[in-house]
Amino acid sequence: MARVLRRLKHDLGYYPFRTFLGLGSRLPLSVLRPMGAAAGRLALSLGVRDRRRAADHLSLAFPGLDDAGRHELLRRTARHLGLMLAEVVWLWRAQPAEVEKLCSAEGFEHLEGALAAGRGAVLITGHCGNWEMLNARLGVGGIPMTIAVREVYDPRINQLATALRARFGTEVVFRGKEAGRLLNAGLARNRVLGLLIDQDIRNVPGVFVPFFGRPAWTPSGAAMLAIRKGVPVVPAFVHRRPDGGHHVTVHPPLDPPAGASLRERIERLTAAATAAIEDQIRTHPDQWVWMHRRWRTRPSGEATG
Repeated sequence: MARVLRRLKHDLGYYPFRTFLGLGSRLPLSVLRPMGAAAGRLALSLGVRDRRRAADHLSLAFPGLDDAGRHELLRRTARHLGLMLAEVVWLWRAQPAEVEKLCSAEGFEHLEGALAAGRGAVLITGHCGNWEMLNARLGVGGIPMTIAVREVYDPRINQLATALRARFGTEVVFRGKEAGRLLNAGLARNRVLGLLIDQDIRNVPGVFVPFFGRPAWTPSGAAMLAIRKGVPVVPAFVHRRPDGGHHVTVHPPLDPPAGASLRERIERLTAAATAAIEDQIRTHPDQWVWMHRRWRTRPSGEATG
């Protein structure tokens, strides 16, 4: 019975989503975006737990923000996430020229320079802006991407997400026993490994580094790969422009970390990458996932966040 109920729950999530993708992807962005904005408003009003958690996190990150300021920032964040949903649907049928027109870019020379050395690179980013648009724009720009992602509860949704990302040339590696081997193979083929390192993920190697003034448990695999393979770590982000378009910025590679031990170098490089993510969030605070429990894991002796 439990298996039947679980399957029913999955079907109730999958089939409406698949239908929405099939029908919605045929609509222009001018129609999809108002629908997405409305969905964001609805999610904000119904998601009591997520709304409270996001408000708590905003209080931690911006202690000088009053109640009215937090409410307005939450409203803008919900709108952004709704618009992102609409744009992901649009990406299902978008052509490369349309992606390039919608999303301007700068700094690709930093990745191209790394690829010229023939050993690949590690691109670090976070859940900033429309990160699926970032993936699409990098692919359209000719950057050979291999990304590591978590599998979700329904394999069919994993297949949909993988198909979307593969449209623009991205290889997808699921986290797990084979992930390390596949990511190393990507570097060996002179590809750019795209890794999001701004979430507290259980059961993966990590270190505590500062994030908005508090220690945050942060995946350290990106730094470890880069140090062991001697490849650069390149931060890259996308943000929503006021005119409705997007802009990708690829930053110069982070300085190689000094340190007596491998762990020290991993920690310092992870901290530098996290600082770049924090700078991006501070610049565009309405374009990050404030409902995520970023400070959930605490150092020994501290209460869970």
